[in-house]
Amino acid sequence: MILEQSTKYKHLFFDLDHTLWDFEANAKETLQQLCALNNLEAKGVNDFELFFKQYCFHNDQLWKRYTAGTIKQEELRWKRMWLSLLEFKIADEALAKLLAAQFLNELPNRKNLFPYTIEILEYLIEKKYVLHLITNGFDSIQYSKLSNTNLTKYFKEIITSEKANSLKPNKEIFEFALHITGASLDESIMIGDNLDADIKGAMNAGLDTIFVNHLHVETNAKPTYIIHHLKELEEIF
Repeated sequence: MILEQSTKYKHLFFDLDHTLWDFEANAKETLQQLCALNNLEAKGVNDFELFFKQYCFHNDQLWKRYTAGTIKQEELRWKRMWLSLLEFKIADEALAKLLAAQFLNELPNRKNLFPYTIEILEYLIEKKYVLHLITNGFDSIQYSKLSNTNLTKYFKEIITSEKANSLKPNKEIFEFALHITGASLDESIMIGDNLDADIKGAMNAGLDTIFVNHLHVETNAKPTYIIHHLKELEEIF
């Protein structure tokens, strides 16, 4: 759903994970490395693809609980490993916590971005848009991801949930982002892949939105725009 090219916006607020930085590809590479490092096959993880599928499921469910405020950061970090191991009847809390620590140490080093990420950021900067990030990710992890992929230079402000003391989809993190950037609602737009955190959250805060629908999911939500590839942003901006 692309409308005519818009000139009303000045401040573009991007999500990072699953929008620009390919979390799934990077997590898969990292978990493959950790499975080999810790010889998980000998411990009972005899199907890596299934292990990764279970990890993705539990990670998604725990993130929903984390953003809802029902679990803390540390519980999210290790329980996604614990629950994935339990799928293979491995009830080893120490191993789960070791994997969690190793995962957070290695994951930010991965460099897989969605196709056209660098090109679209260069395009937008050249057209004089001011780019920012709003992310629920952990401060140190997100800054490492940005540094290792050379993305830091594109963003004037990086608003994390820790810095804002709020999580998407709460209105407060978007209001904090507008305040810290000096941006007004009518010249700002949120760009992200998560319908609840990025799109509905931003809409509730009064922001226009672009749903980056990489996975072609069905939705009843009505963002300002829907795209399926980052290059389509050129049709909007």
